[in-house]
Amino acid sequence: MGWKPFKITYTSDYFQELYELAVELIKKGHAYVDHQTPDEIKEYREKKLNSPWRDRPISESLKLFEDMKNGSIEEGKATLRMKQDMQSDNYNMYDLIAYRIKFTPHPHAGDKWCIYPSYDYAHCIVDSLENITHSLCTLEFETRRASYYWLLHALGIYQPYVWEYSRLNVSNTVMSKRKLNRLVTEKWVDGWDDPRLMTLAGLRRRGMTPTAINAFVRGIGITRSDGTLISVERLEYHVREELNKTAPRAMVVLHPLKVVITNLEANSAIEVDAKKWPDAQADDASAFYKIPFSNVVYIEHSDFRMQDSKDYYGLAPGKSVILRYAFPIKCTEVILADDNETILEIRAEYDPSKKTKPKGVLHWVAQPSPGVDPLKVEVRLFERLFLSENPAELDNWLGDLNPNSKVIIPDAYGVSSIQNAKVGDNFQFERLGYFVVDRDSTSEKLVFNRTVTLKGSYSKGGK
Repeated sequence: MGWKPFKITYTSDYFQELYELAVELIKKGHAYVDHQTPDEIKEYREKKLNSPWRDRPISESLKLFEDMKNGSIEEGKATLRMKQDMQSDNYNMYDLIAYRIKFTPHPHAGDKWCIYPSYDYAHCIVDSLENITHSLCTLEFETRRASYYWLLHALGIYQPYVWEYSRLNVSNTVMSKRKLNRLVTEKWVDGWDDPRLMTLAGLRRRGMTPTAINAFVRGIGITRSDGTLISVERLEYHVREELNKTAPRAMVVLHPLKVVITNLEANSAIEVDAKKWPDAQADDASAFYKIPFSNVVYIEHSDFRMQDSKDYYGLAPGKSVILRYAFPIKCTEVILADDNETILEIRAEYDPSKKTKPKGVLHWVAQPSPGVDPLKVEVRLFERLFLSENPAELDNWLGDLNPNSKVIIPDAYGVSSIQNAKVGDNFQFERLGYFVVDRDSTSEKLVFNRTVTLKGSYSKGGK
């Protein structure tokens, strides 16, 4: 994301200090060892009843807490609870658990500990130990502010400033960790870095850039207004703004239709200059790439129709179009399959003088030499993951998944200038959108993910 943290720390860095402060909390009469089961704790909290062990002697809790630490008590048979306020109106003040027994090695601390601090106990203390100025969290944690300050006050240690704000909600997706976890573990998506997910790993694989994401976040600002839904098109707007300036142009044909140029010899090819950038200067060779114009070129299937119309700018029988950066061509014949419907190939003539000035301009890819196919690439087209703007509100939110959110085109044709592209390289495929090289690419075949289409409905003044 372009940010360098001052320091990366883990709660486990402070396990010893947290344990010592728990002992101090017991000594001050603000914590006790409890033997209630989870169900009993839930029932007593709902009824605002004290645990039968709440007022046990301090010395007894100290001894039992040490036994917990030494592994002398079975998992689930004891917890350390904070002695807060069981009559409070705030449910998060009902003697929250500070420590549980768990005979599981820790990813960082190894097997040194068999008791582990809870979030409610560790969060505020670690903030304090690290001299955090502001502890930032989303609005659902606002009710926990009372227990945050209660514990720091009970221990007599520094209290950071707590600031809650609304979480970011983006349209046509889910942001909840639980829902994301279900999508991944139940294989509705292809892992945490699936390009359809709003995880940082997913956004990176989709080809979204840190600069664009930061611009998006700066643009929406911070609010305490809960439930605000930000259109995903707003993020896409910032991505287009950036990639328009940074992504070199190239041509790729997704669904190739063969066009044979009948007035160009089979073994000859004319080299033409194609622009990497729309404002390329003629004297800057690095702003262009070479492509062959041979007697076999491929256009998009969707750029040809048997019936022409006034509002149609593609190719049709007897009609002319310009092949981008090359020449005008005119359709002279259509070769159909035996069913008399399926189009096998188009025959056309090119205008070497370029005197013809048709309105339609098509992207294309040519055979580099007779009988040799152009560069074959796989292209993955991504759409919204969910059909509804706010799927999180639906009871059957998984039923709202978009069945066409991922379309794979295994045999697209691309110009040779992209053949040495590396994972993470961005391109604008002319008339198609912005694309990025995916990590599934191999030396035999490149794989491209569509980041965004060329145009969206969001304007800078929109929401």
